[in-house]
Amino acid sequence: MKNDHAFTATELKGPKVEPTFAGALSFLRCRYTKDLAGVDVAVTGIPLDTATTNRPGARFGPRAVRAASSQIAWTRPYGCAFDPLEKLAVVDYGDCLWDHGRPEGIPAAIEAHADAILASGAAMLTLGGDHFISYPLLKAHVRKHGPLSLIHFDAHSDTWNDAQGTGRVDHGTMFYHAAREGLVDPKASVQIGLRTHNDDLMGFNVLDAPWVHEHGAQAAVSEVRRIVGAKKAYLTFDIDCLDPAFAPGTGTPVAGGLTSAQAIAIVKGFAGMNLVGMDVVEVAPAYDVGDVTALAAAHLAHEWLGLYASRPGA
Repeated sequence: MKNDHAFTATELKGPKVEPTFAGALSFLRCRYTKDLAGVDVAVTGIPLDTATTNRPGARFGPRAVRAASSQIAWTRPYGCAFDPLEKLAVVDYGDCLWDHGRPEGIPAAIEAHADAILASGAAMLTLGGDHFISYPLLKAHVRKHGPLSLIHFDAHSDTWNDAQGTGRVDHGTMFYHAAREGLVDPKASVQIGLRTHNDDLMGFNVLDAPWVHEHGAQAAVSEVRRIVGAKKAYLTFDIDCLDPAFAPGTGTPVAGGLTSAQAIAIVKGFAGMNLVGMDVVEVAPAYDVGDVTALAAAHLAHEWLGLYASRPGA
């Protein structure tokens, strides 16, 4: 048995088995590297929480999700017919860097970080950080792929009107701008798990939390597939989509959310869809209990690797 695969691994593919309680921490024990030659997916952290409107702390989210992922690195996602790490060359690219004393430069730094990864041909699996990061990430993805459908899990719509313009760094207005700028097509997009009011949903299709509870996970999958179809889609998962019983470690928890089981079942149902990227955001470990929030985020990110490995043409 070897350990510290984050630094000692020589192969990019394959699970990295070592004691879950020890060793250098990377996402799923994948190799840390800035070399993206031959890489299919680059996992990267964006430790931003200055756009949050309630409790801060999501800057520690990427570190917490990496640590939690050590518990599941030894096996494939349950129910998956294959191990995505056997099919995909996955690396941990480390975190995006910016000057915290110049917050006005953060959005551009995130865009440039994403542009560099996507230009290599690798896809991005991004660990947040607060939800604002999806906006610069979408800009970079649209430059590569064209306008996208958005599959958005959240307790909040994040389409609050921002009359002040795009300069505002706020984790509640990103999809207002994304829709207005044509980055995403609201009619071909869906928001899942919402349970806070917003009078203007910008034309997005909504499967709110009560709808999911009433109709079930498989009905949600069918609706998403009907709405998005074969279009290229970006998946963004705000961990506060989960009920606080399953994700207490987040900045803006709202009662009445999805269970971990519901969320995983819905995400699994996207197998074969044309998903080009994912972020999982708003994990704030200072408010977590027994790392359950970080573990849920790690599971969801792991599931996305399975989805990416099953995309058309993979």
